[in-house]
Amino acid sequence: MKKKIRLGFIGGGHNSLIGILHKISAYMHDRYEIVGGVFNSKYEDSLESAREIGITKDRIYKDVDDMIAVENEIPTESRIEAVCILTPNNSHFEIAKKFLENKYHIICEKPLTISLGEAKYLLSIKEKNNLVFAVTHTYTGYPMVRQMTKMISEGLIGNIQRVDSQYLQGWINPIIHEKKKRKSSWRLDPKISGISSCVADIGTHAFNMLELVTGLKVHKVLSDINSLYNDNPLDIDANILVRMNNGAKGVIRSSQIATGEENNLRVSIYGDKGYLKWQQENPNKLYFLKENEPIKVLKPGHEYNYPITLNSSKLPPGHPEGIFDAMGNIYLGAAKAIRGENFYDHEFPTIYEGVRGMDFIEKVIESHNRGNVWLELEK
Repeated sequence: MKKKIRLGFIGGGHNSLIGILHKISAYMHDRYEIVGGVFNSKYEDSLESAREIGITKDRIYKDVDDMIAVENEIPTESRIEAVCILTPNNSHFEIAKKFLENKYHIICEKPLTISLGEAKYLLSIKEKNNLVFAVTHTYTGYPMVRQMTKMISEGLIGNIQRVDSQYLQGWINPIIHEKKKRKSSWRLDPKISGISSCVADIGTHAFNMLELVTGLKVHKVLSDINSLYNDNPLDIDANILVRMNNGAKGVIRSSQIATGEENNLRVSIYGDKGYLKWQQENPNKLYFLKENEPIKVLKPGHEYNYPITLNSSKLPPGHPEGIFDAMGNIYLGAAKAIRGENFYDHEFPTIYEGVRGMDFIEKVIESHNRGNVWLELEK
């Protein structure tokens, strides 16, 4: 039996939706055990969070510095090996930096940091210390996203000539139209979120998905963003024209004011021989269309899928798999990397995707601020 990876949490305490997602996902494949951390900003709340999942008081810490100091004195065979960072955007850099410098593996929520410079600095420490750094672009873990990626890489839709990716939500509508409410949301506070709200929060998912499934890079962006009110400093809606590095063109759309939308992430890729479409709200169906042929609908669990797709499916055909399963697949891939085992390409998003995401955010905001001009992303 493989020895479980000892995992520490920073954030994700009780009543945290994202915390529940990460905890269940970490336990899903029986590769991790959560042994300690700083679950909440208040020590008393951390203790309560720990009690709920059966962690003893001696591995609950007042802050990150306390955690590192104590854990470094614990024998290697019992010390925390990897840390999951689930705190607001502006804290990711300092927390990840401290743990990387002390040679802990990292699993971090996105966006990676609040600036490209910070992201590159984390990458340099990660590479220097030869550590695993996963960024939880959750939706990449869905089996049919992985199937889509392999089908495109094997040329089943031909040369890509148009791309379209969107992530539409409406959750901020009850907040944005009242001045007092919009001033109270950390998502709209540049000191916490950084230079972007919508693009950083969900636009990066659409961007990451586009680059993942096509195997291409976004070469240039031209953006038009909307903050809706003059006293709201951050974007809540964005339309972004993109040019890929193979010459294909398309669009990325992200919005938090798309009234009635829930989590409408969709990616459509058009080649000269066919077309593939996947939608997060109906994640177990991958639509495959070729000229003059009936539309095909591929589903997880069937032997016609690629090995990485089957590896990501835990249930027989006809049993829906969802976001917990997708995140669990990412944790599984990271566990294989931490343990030095073989893993599939794209089995978990890495810090490199996190750095790309930060470059995308900065270029999108700059493009808009400079009057909607084309800007190149770094190669």
